Amino acid sequence: VLENRDLRDSIKPQKVEFRSLNFNSTLHWQPGRAGEARDTVYFVQYKQYGHSTWQTKLECWGIHTHVCDLTNETSDIQEPYYGRVKAVSAGVSSDWSLSCRFTPWRDTMVGPPTVTVVHSNKSLILKLQAPRSPYKRKRGSNKPMTNYYDLVYQVFIINNLLDEQHRGLVYEGKRKVIKIEDLKPGVSYCVVAKTYLPKLDRSSAYSSRQCIVL
Repeated sequence: VLENRDLRDSIKPQKVEFRSLNFNSTLHWQPGRAGEARDTVYFVQYKQYGHSTWQTKLECWGIHTHVCDLTNETSDIQEPYYGRVKAVSAGVSSDWSLSCRFTPWRDTMVGPPTVTVVHSNKSLILKLQAPRSPYKRKRGSNKPMTNYYDLVYQVFIINNLLDEQHRGLVYEGKRKVIKIEDLKPGVSYCVVAKTYLPKLDRSSAYSSRQCIVL
């Protein structure tokens, strides 16, 4: 019995956590402290906070990987959720490992905007597009993250002659089209942008660099 108990404890999944970007939300975990036997399989359940019964995620029932997509199961973004995982190896089942509470609206990371750069002789025109959520409009397109948050765009310009770290903030606000004027011809400029969420006081990563020589 003790040996069995030890095995159950040693295969129990570790570090069960939600990771979420623009409401694409997945449950992640690591193998138990015994490492992973070839025959180890994992079983995932989830529930909304306050509900008594756990729901089984059929696509993640008896899987070998360490990730389970729960995007559709956590679509009520203001509600808190839990996930849990157990492992089965050599016919022995571990106890469930529980995630921390996950509330999509509060806990998802919002990505940077997509930046398109058009240039004229001494100016750059930037078009910003908010990241999109996985949730669909009636017409079938994905809803932008501006449907869920009051997003502010922060645009930075990098003059390539200067130090890479010298990122000047040239715009902060909600406009989707921005013009940056009085730039020097023949100089290479790079533009990056972030989204900022005032309510949560949180910024996205930088967008990928768009570079242009005027």
